[in-house]
Order: sequence, then C-alpha cells, then structure tokens
Amino acid sequence: MDTDKGKCSMRALLEINQLLWGGPVLILLMGLHLYHTFHLHFIQRRIGAGIRLSLGEDTASASHGFSRFGSLTTTLAATLGTGNIVGVSTAVFLGGPGAVFWCWLTGVFGMATTYAETYLCSKYRYPDRNGRLQSGPMYLLRHLLERRALALLYAAALCVSAFFVGCTTQSNAITDSCSQIFGIQAPISAIVTAFVVGLILLQGRTWIEKFSMAVVPSMALFFLGGCLLYLILHRAYIPAALSHILSSAFGLEPVGGGLAGFTIGKAVRYGVARGLFTNEAGLGTAGLVAGNSSENQAKNQALISMSASFWDTVVLCAITGLVLVAFQLEYPGEWMSLSAGSLTAAAFGKLPFFGDEILAVAIISFALATLVGWSFFGRQGFEYLFRGRGTGLYLTIYILMIFVGGIMPLDLVWELTDLINLFLLIPSVYLLVRCRRMLS
Repeated sequence: MDTDKGKCSMRALLEINQLLWGGPVLILLMGLHLYHTFHLHFIQRRIGAGIRLSLGEDTASASHGFSRFGSLTTTLAATLGTGNIVGVSTAVFLGGPGAVFWCWLTGVFGMATTYAETYLCSKYRYPDRNGRLQSGPMYLLRHLLERRALALLYAAALCVSAFFVGCTTQSNAITDSCSQIFGIQAPISAIVTAFVVGLILLQGRTWIEKFSMAVVPSMALFFLGGCLLYLILHRAYIPAALSHILSSAFGLEPVGGGLAGFTIGKAVRYGVARGLFTNEAGLGTAGLVAGNSSENQAKNQALISMSASFWDTVVLCAITGLVLVAFQLEYPGEWMSLSAGSLTAAAFGKLPFFGDEILAVAIISFALATLVGWSFFGRQGFEYLFRGRGTGLYLTIYILMIFVGGIMPLDLVWELTDLINLFLLIPSVYLLVRCRRMLS
C-alpha cells in the first residue's frame, strides 16, 4: 500500500513539473531574458569587459566581501554542477542535436537577466542585526519593495533548495561515480565527502572563496581538456556535427547519420530548459554572491557576474554538446541503445586513455564545488529567516544531508527540487519586474 502511495506521489509530481516547466515557466523565463536583453541594449556585448574585470586587480579590500575573482568562481561553483554534464546529455538525447543551439542561445540571452539581478543586489545593500551589509532577493523584497511575505518565501525556498539541489543530488553523483569507476562503497565515499565539505564550511566565507578560486578554474579546464581531446581525435566529425546542430535547430531534417526524427519543438523545449536551468538566471542566486562582494561599483560587479553565465552555458555547455553530437554521428548504432544520462560517459569512453577516470574526476569536482557554493546560498537564506542565529544548526543539517544524499535513491528528490525551484523563481521574477526601471 505504501508503495502504491509512493508511486502516486511520484506520478503527481511528474505531471505537475511537466505542466509547469514544460511551457509556462520556460516562456516566462525566456521572455524575461529577451526583455532584459533589449532593455539593457544588448549588455552581452560587454562580456569582454566583464572578463577583464573578473581577472583584474580588486579596487577594494576583499576582507569586506568576495573579491572580484572570488565572486566569479563562487558563483560558478554553484552553477557548474553535474547538470552541465548529465543535463546536456539529456537535452541532446531527448531533443536532438538542435538542442545544443537553443541551449547556447538561451545562455546568451540569460546573461542579460544575470546582469539585471546582480546589478540590483550590488547597488542596494542593507545592514543585518550585526551591522554587516547584506543583499540578495530577500533583502530587496523586504526593504526595497516592502514585500515581507515574498522575502520569507524566497529565503525558506533557498534553504530547502540548498538541502536538495545543492546537497543531496550532488553528493549522490559523487558516490555513484566513486562506486562505478573506483569501486568505493557509497557509505564510505559519502562519509569522506561530508567530512571534506564540512571542514571547508566550518571555516566560513573565506575558505569557501579560497576553495572556489582554487578548484573551479582547474576543474573547468580539466573537463574542457577532455572535451577538446575528444574533438581533436574525432575532428573529422566536427563540420558534420555543427551542420546537424544548426539544421536540427530550425527543423530541417538531417541527412543520414541516424539522427533523423527530432522536431524543432523538441529541440527548443529541451535546449531552452537546459540553458535556463544550468546558469540559474532568474532564480536570483547569483545576486547572493554579488551582494556580498567587495566591489563597490554595481555595474562592474554585474558585468563580472554576467561572465559566470557566459562561461557556464555559452562555453561549457556548447562544447559538451558538440562532443555529444560528434559522438552520435560517429557511433549512430551505439548511442541509440544508451540512456539519456549516459551519453557523456559513452563519449569519454572512446578516449584512448583514462576516459572514464577523467569524467569521474570531473563529476566529483563539479559536485564538490556545487556542494560548497550552494552551502553559501542556503546559509544566506537561513540567516535571514533566523536573524543571524542558528548558523551551527544549519551547517550540521547540511553536512548530514550530504551523507544522506550519498546513500539514498534520488528520483523523488529531483522532482521535488524542480517544484521547490518554482518558489525561488516566483519572488525573484516579481523583484525583477517591479525593479525594471531601476536598471541602467
């Protein structure tokens, strides 16, 4: 009987998420991205300035907040997760090669929304009960718009989302990779993961920033190196892969290769969804880091935060997608027998040496970074709800959830996470709409 109830609950969650995320939410977010793109006069054109600022010398003391490079890497730590690997694989598998193009395009437009939300959080900061300047969607909703209920909703959803999307799902990815590639039992790798992350978190914001600055660039370059190695070794398929991506994106039937049968509707749906989810533009999370940065120029910090969306979706997701489409073309019979989430693993398995190990290390590194990055987001929400008290309790729960996530089945958790993210999205979008005239 309990099993039947569980199946019914799972089915209900699936139907709700498919209804909301399959149409209304995607249209809402894409519309928001397009609005900010035109309202801000294609702010994406200043991506070069954002990259230079993120790599340049800080104009203020980083002791008062995240440094320029620290804010970039901490934002990337939270957004660069296993979704960049598994999520792109799922999009290509279900939506066809054209999903890569729409994912990339969504990332390009999403940069404008990231700029908007981080500009607001950088410009408007408010003292907490300890006198420290804080910002984020909940502070702006409370003080700028006087919407206390929405602020509480956002902070509560942020905590819950941190325990699930930022915690359990990522720790499970670590234990799964350790088990499959290195033969380490899930409880052991879960304990080690919880210990390592807990050691970092107990040291506070400074260690979170240092960890992100050390791990994020190296892990991104490591994974990209594996992708580029694959493309070099299989370079004969790159022109055809690019052709298939573009033709499939606009509903033109690919010729040969076993990739026919995808529609433009599927390409748009899965490509846009992955682009929206991977960079979190519109959820307001990037503003939490931007609002705690040492950069005192809101425009500069917004450009730096925008560059995180560029690296996350426009670069990383695009190159990953190109690898997957090239693999599909070279091995048309093999990929059709795979599952949606195993395409990337199958492609890396074709590398002449250590392909599985490279991917496993990348997944573990991405997941560890997300665990650390999202811990900061959840802590910001927890401190807002309890006025700076109970930080030790939050860290205890977070570390415990890392262990639990490493040993539990996650089908239900993923569906709950999608639903929880709606409660982040609603207040954040409301904030952006109401404050649209405050943007330069």
